[in-house]
Amino acid sequence: MGEKDRAQKWVTAGLAELGRSGIDGVRVEVLAQQMGVTKGGFYRQFKDRDALLKTMLEQWAEGRVETIEGQMALKGETAEKRLRSVIGLFTERVNTQGIAIELAVRQWARSNKLAAGAVERVDAARLELVSPLYRSLGFSAEAAEARALLFYSFLFGQSLLLFRTPPARRKTLLEACAAVLIPGAESH
Repeated sequence: MGEKDRAQKWVTAGLAELGRSGIDGVRVEVLAQQMGVTKGGFYRQFKDRDALLKTMLEQWAEGRVETIEGQMALKGETAEKRLRSVIGLFTERVNTQGIAIELAVRQWARSNKLAAGAVERVDAARLELVSPLYRSLGFSAEAAEARALLFYSFLFGQSLLLFRTPPARRKTLLEACAAVLIPGAESH
């Protein structure tokens, strides 16, 4: 296993622990124990905990932006169909670990400038990639930006608010929300 792979294992473990127990839980000794290695292995990969945290944030932000770019590419679809497809990605299955990490990074961003910068970068990418889809549907720049904000607020909010909602009720609610968020979306 190469050095890059070893470092990546620490980052992956760090992000998972961040999602489980927040930034205070991301400690070298905790991660080393979980990974079944010594703390010395950590220091061969990173100068210190701050270097790991910085790498975690960079990878989280880069990964989110890359994913968003892939999700928002039209891929031969109309803007309306792409928006529906993205809603489907977020509503058909709940990625509990992804949501936990997202929330933990956002909580961390409340008290850390580096984390706040990563969150701002990801949020800006989300809005910048969704707004043009709404613009292509005929909305003004201001209205498209507002719709993009509502779109992402819905995607993340529904995963938190409807977590225990029975599947049939959840489906009905999500379809009704999609009809409001996406002009021309069919109401059921």
